[in-house]
Amino acid sequence: MAKPRNFTDQFKAKVALEALRGDKTVQEIAAKHQLHTNQAKTWRRQAIDRSRS
Repeated sequence: MAKPRNFTDQFKAKVALEALRGDKTVQEIAAKHQLHTNQAKTWRRQAIDRSRS
């Protein structure tokens, strides 16, 4: 079984900001960074929620 990948907060923020920018689709961003699309969407949603707080 593969070991789970650990991502730094900086990497998560980078992906979330790319997704928020809207230049590319979340699917394209996830593929670029070798992530599952749901992971990129989750980080984007968390960034939005934190900005509203």
